Amino acid sequence: MINVLIYGINGKMGNLIKNLVENDKSFNEIIGVDKYGFNNENIYENIFDVKQNVDVIIDFSRADSLSDILSFAKQNNCKAVLCSTGYTKEQLNDIDRLSKDIAIFHSSNMSVGINLLCNIVKQAAVSLKGYDIEIIEKHHNQKVDAPSGTAIMIADSINNALNNEKEFVYGRYGNSKRKENEITIHAVRAGNIVGEHEVIFAVNDEVITFKHEASSKNVFANGAVKAAKYIYNKDKGLYNMDNLINEKF
Repeated sequence: MINVLIYGINGKMGNLIKNLVENDKSFNEIIGVDKYGFNNENIYENIFDVKQNVDVIIDFSRADSLSDILSFAKQNNCKAVLCSTGYTKEQLNDIDRLSKDIAIFHSSNMSVGINLLCNIVKQAAVSLKGYDIEIIEKHHNQKVDAPSGTAIMIADSINNALNNEKEFVYGRYGNSKRKENEITIHAVRAGNIVGEHEVIFAVNDEVITFKHEASSKNVFANGAVKAAKYIYNKDKGLYNMDNLINEKF
């Protein structure tokens, strides 16, 4: 069974993951880290104070926690499931480097549906070459990073399928016309929207829209738990939702 460390356990996502893990027979001990306080002997304010053996870390906190998480994972030779967004290029390089030594699962969105959407729009982009492409993402008003990591993931999926010929534009302002090689990403922050991502392919007289909407954060928590169970038996390497989906389904 898996000893899991949940980084940010007292947060909304941390609590959801804890509740799922408590009812899953694949898991043994639950250890928590949360800088906003602890409420029992298994929850620590600092990850380097953790005394128990850890098999897998699940992180659903913030990008600025990455350095400590990677250092702990390297020191203790444990796996890591990284679900936070807003990583810099340098941080992504750090993840890639450490994956040469340990198994790391990284996805900007832990929803199986979103990752299937990425595969669908990749195919659509090739079939609909020459169409204008716009991405609209909507999240709650407390989300820090914009555009969302998921929107960038979708845009990257499309651009990779088109041999990276597209240029990303973030929002639109002013009097210039749209360029043919643009993928434009729009960010909305309002209320308590959990997460919506819409991809528009448009040409004269025709519009095709693909959309994913999350109605609760449970979908992301479920994905994180599936990722932890998936990576537990993996050797070193960098894994993502495509790997999980292709192997499981």
